[in-house]
Amino acid sequence: MILKIIVLASLIFGLMVNTAPADQSTKNRFFYSGDGYLHLVSNKSGKAFKGRYRKGYSQYHADAYREISAVFGAPYQSSRQVLSLRLIEFLDYLEDRLAPGAVLTITSGYRPPEYNTRLRKGGALAAKASLHQYGMAADFILEGVPSKRVWEYVQSIGFGGTGYYHGKTVHVDVGPSRFWDEKSSGVGTGLSDDNKLIGVVTDYDVYGPGEWVTLRFIRMTAFPIRVQSEFKLIPSKVPGNMEGTLAFRPDSGKITDDRCAEFDNIDQMASLRWRLPLNILPGRYLIRAGFCGNLWERMPEDVSTPDFEIRFP
Repeated sequence: MILKIIVLASLIFGLMVNTAPADQSTKNRFFYSGDGYLHLVSNKSGKAFKGRYRKGYSQYHADAYREISAVFGAPYQSSRQVLSLRLIEFLDYLEDRLAPGAVLTITSGYRPPEYNTRLRKGGALAAKASLHQYGMAADFILEGVPSKRVWEYVQSIGFGGTGYYHGKTVHVDVGPSRFWDEKSSGVGTGLSDDNKLIGVVTDYDVYGPGEWVTLRFIRMTAFPIRVQSEFKLIPSKVPGNMEGTLAFRPDSGKITDDRCAEFDNIDQMASLRWRLPLNILPGRYLIRAGFCGNLWERMPEDVSTPDFEIRFP
């Protein structure tokens, strides 16, 4: 019976991470991707991964993902991604370009929200809205490459966040493009109070018609949060262009027929799913979510995902 449960869980996760149909297996799921091969080591637990985590361009090995999650200290769940595949691919992208085949030593990976809070209270440079809490950030050492070099390279790309503290490690995340050092990090300044920096992201950068999109809210610092039940899919080619906008309600137990849905923690806002229309046109899109009421003074009225792309087979 236990064996059957394990097999079933593996199959469910396989369906989740292999969302691309077979005829899309040569399509890249992220704008910044590596060659699908990594050598990772945790300096805290000693756990390691060396090998291929991706088959071709779009299909991910469930066993490899489970092992990589362990290196980052992230819980493995068959029903959703806790550790961001976008982060894994971006680290692979950096390794391929700066030191092909080198070992990445993870010094800080996933942080449960309560652990991140303890770090902040202990005086560590841990941001209140840290993306480590969302499995979207890592502090690491790239073998043979000075941390400052990695920091400067990420800045030159204009993608993701990176922090340099004049030590051996460098911080990289797959949030908004920004950079800082120990003097400009903004930690302790109230920069993210009242959900000022709240955002929303998709699980992939590239989709095909009819595929499921999983949305995740990030950088929350105050609860509860009331979200409008109706989201909007918007073509992003022309800024401000609302022509072709499609309203929809994500699949979530929290979203009902009411105009607003209330969320009380990070996990509740981690897996809002919606299936793209089969007749959607190719191109760039974004998804916009609005908020209800004014519970938090500095919180924006709405947020949008970064652009993602619809490609045909």
